Amino acid sequence: MNLLASLRYLAALSEHKHFGRAAAACHITQPALSNALRALEADFGVVIVRRGRAFAGLTPEGETVLASARRMLHEHELLQQALKSEAGRPRGHLRMAAVPTAIPLLTRFAARLQARHPGIVPTVLSMSSVELETGLDTLALDLALGYIERKGRPAAGGATRRNAWPQTVEHYFLLRRREEAPPASRRAARAAAPAKAGVGKKSADPQDLHIGASIGWAEAARLPLCLLTPEMHNRAIIDRAFADAGAEVAPAIETNSVLALALSVLNGRVCAVLPGAMVDTVRGQGELEALPLVAPEVRTPIGFMAPAAVKPSRALEAALAMLQEPTWKAEVGGHSGALHKKR
Repeated sequence: MNLLASLRYLAALSEHKHFGRAAAACHITQPALSNALRALEADFGVVIVRRGRAFAGLTPEGETVLASARRMLHEHELLQQALKSEAGRPRGHLRMAAVPTAIPLLTRFAARLQARHPGIVPTVLSMSSVELETGLDTLALDLALGYIERKGRPAAGGATRRNAWPQTVEHYFLLRRREEAPPASRRAARAAAPAKAGVGKKSADPQDLHIGASIGWAEAARLPLCLLTPEMHNRAIIDRAFADAGAEVAPAIETNSVLALALSVLNGRVCAVLPGAMVDTVRGQGELEALPLVAPEVRTPIGFMAPAAVKPSRALEAALAMLQEPTWKAEVGGHSGALHKKR
């Protein structure tokens, strides 16, 4: 039995909660995964996996084995990176996650990191705040971008074990279709402009997304809204803002996808409440406008977080160094927050 491989299969099963998906993630067949886990149970002399017609969770003994498995896999990755990396040239995998509304910033960060250090292979995941925190505490994640106001919440085992690096303070906007959208001919010309100017260049057309006048949360509550589903922490922030404004909201559409929020506005007659980082992703949509939400003014700190009680890998060291550089901080400021400046 290959112990490390079996422990990796167990970690994958815990993550995917499904034998087939875990096997696919490990690039093996489902019978091979099941056989490896049975061999692991025989080796330790305990039942690790609760089995029924489908995966039913881990036994208490299985949770103990899983905790040790994650520590061993973490140490194995640290050793591999130390042996394969050279001075100034880190190599290895880096698992990162963000709350859905911060995915644009994390994706930008991962792209910049990989461009600077081609030997680093980032994995970018979207998770809820609870999933993100659990991933950090169990060493399933190396780095996360989320709500640092939650950093003080107890981690697994009752102790707070996360360091944080503040990145931006998010502002919230009402995204809606413009009452006077650009004519179709102008939109078509704008769409063709990048092709003429060259790949990667952006149109300077002033009819891109318009940042309009402020609107109150109470006024926004009277509009047809597409909002995230209630279990999302971002929805809790928004619901609190509406309540503070003395408003009640009955969403026209609910979704757990931030992409669906923007697409609903583009393709329908609803509005959405989005933080600056998400509004930034639709800057080229001239038929839309974003109105800063006020009364109350909601400001949410967003930051990177990493486990505090473990030695960082070479890849994580490189990531932590980059996220504190002035050039990255300036880029964050241009793609999130109040979005005052047009690029």
